[in-house]
Amino acid sequence: MTAAPIEAGCHGGKAELREAARAAGMNETIERYAADYPLGPHDQPQSMCPAFGSLRVGLRMRRTATVLSGSACCVYGLTFTSHFYGARRTVGYVPFNSETLVTGKLFEDIREAVFKLADPDLYDAVVIINLCVPTASGVPLRLLPKEIDGVRIIGIDVPGFGVPTHAEAKDVLAGAMLAYARREAEQGPVQAPRAGRTERPALALLGEMFPADPVGIGMMLEPMGLAAGPVVPTREWRELYAALDCPAAAAIHPFYTASIREFEAAGRTVLGSAPVGYEGTAAWLEAVGSAFAVPRAMVDAAKDRALPPIRGAFERAPVRGRITLSGYEGSELLVARLLVESGADVRYVGTACPRTPWSEADRDWLETRGVMVQYRASLEHDLAALKEFRPDLAIGTTPVVQRAKEMAIPALYFTNLISARPLMGVAGAGALAQVVNAALANTARFDEMRAFFGEAASC
Repeated sequence: MTAAPIEAGCHGGKAELREAARAAGMNETIERYAADYPLGPHDQPQSMCPAFGSLRVGLRMRRTATVLSGSACCVYGLTFTSHFYGARRTVGYVPFNSETLVTGKLFEDIREAVFKLADPDLYDAVVIINLCVPTASGVPLRLLPKEIDGVRIIGIDVPGFGVPTHAEAKDVLAGAMLAYARREAEQGPVQAPRAGRTERPALALLGEMFPADPVGIGMMLEPMGLAAGPVVPTREWRELYAALDCPAAAAIHPFYTASIREFEAAGRTVLGSAPVGYEGTAAWLEAVGSAFAVPRAMVDAAKDRALPPIRGAFERAPVRGRITLSGYEGSELLVARLLVESGADVRYVGTACPRTPWSEADRDWLETRGVMVQYRASLEHDLAALKEFRPDLAIGTTPVVQRAKEMAIPALYFTNLISARPLMGVAGAGALAQVVNAALANTARFDEMRAFFGEAASC
């Protein structure tokens, strides 16, 4: 078994790596990713290495070992980033050189590593992630055993030339795990959730969220006789079964295309948007009630409980100012909805993620209110919006924040300061106002600096 040599290595162009992968027999994978994660007007939005998303999912799961196969520089960067974001697990690594890659010895080394790791006393699953060069070389993880001594073996390819963002790479692993779990459930009884099965019908939640959000969603569902189900990506293998057992799933993050495919294959209804803001929560509760055939009186009771406190939160903490917003987490449209309902004049929303059917309600809501929505936004898109709209506050990625401050515009980093807050229900309605209003209050300080330093302050 041999792999095709990659002359350009991991620093080769994406087109060259993509064609090498096709020549090495990876065409099916490349085509599937092209369909699941369509590109936009450019081929790489702002995001860290996409493989970080899959690595993050594996490292956050109990009894799961994660192994990387890729160039040493890439593995170093990914492990550094994972520990920077709080991972407390060892990341496995199968090194290679030109000889082991070309002769197929790398695959044998991966296989050997998997057999050494597959201890059922320690692990439910072992995840192996091919990075760019092994994928482009056709290293065939599909030929690994599906299980060893009861330990599931999950092999995935997450190349930067096939998966545009780390947010979507979360879906690559989550979808692969759901597919495996669905096949297990179809074959017979499976392990029950650690906390047992809920007595009420449950709604699975799709997308990483602030920890308080699933709790808040559960409280909103309670008057309808429903419960919040597991959050996918899950923290444990057995939760995958519980998620698939839910009659419906809510695509809170709407770009989990592979995961949605598995829910639909299991016969589950998938809902778009999320319970954000007054109007978003009202529409979302209606959609949930319809999906579960909840009696009208119970839907109205849920709305009567959830909506007045949300309106009150907006009235207590209004936001006044022109804002542009961009990020790569996938929740950008939801945050924009919250800001608009808070009273902000939002002019532009850029997201690194693609347009999908499950974000259409949010896109339509924003555009009818005059907000420009840019999917697969590039840095150039975000900077052009900054220049055109001259906002009172820019929320964005690190280079956007840097440029805004050079222009004497207050700015906030989306990932650490905005997405790390609750967004759903009444908690979300009040969560953004404090940090956003504090940043808007810095305008006077920037004006003073600009007056003191003159043109040098905003060059």
